Amino acid sequence: MNGAGESGPDRLRRLMMAALDGEIGPSERDELDRALAADEDLRREWERLGRVKEVTSEMRYRKPPDEVWDRYFERVYNRTERAIGWILLSGGVLVLAAWGVWHAVRALLADTDMPPLLKGAVFAAVCGALVLIVSVVRERLFVRKSDPYGKVQR
Repeated sequence: MNGAGESGPDRLRRLMMAALDGEIGPSERDELDRALAADEDLRREWERLGRVKEVTSEMRYRKPPDEVWDRYFERVYNRTERAIGWILLSGGVLVLAAWGVWHAVRALLADTDMPPLLKGAVFAAVCGALVLIVSVVRERLFVRKSDPYGKVQR
């Protein structure tokens, strides 16, 4: 254990935690035993921690009923189906949109009757719309992960 620079109550508490976890060396164990013998409050805290460790080590999860497992796997299956559906739909829409944009850009560049200023304005408007769409989608994705009210039902 690395206790360099530690002293007093913080070190003793760290030693108690290490002893509870079985990660204490013999010299540190001797130091802890001496401190426990000298301080009644520390000894009471040690006993409380020992009881907590004992109770938590004896705890076991209850086995959920079969209906819970049935619903769990049904939800996993539904989520997987929907995730695959959304991935395929999104991929298809992206490919179709890219193809449409490519042909629109080619047609715009090939049009010699349109003034360059108007071509620039069309490009600026399209780029601005794309930036705004990407910004909104990105923000919604990030907010959805950390929204504290996301699971609130009305």
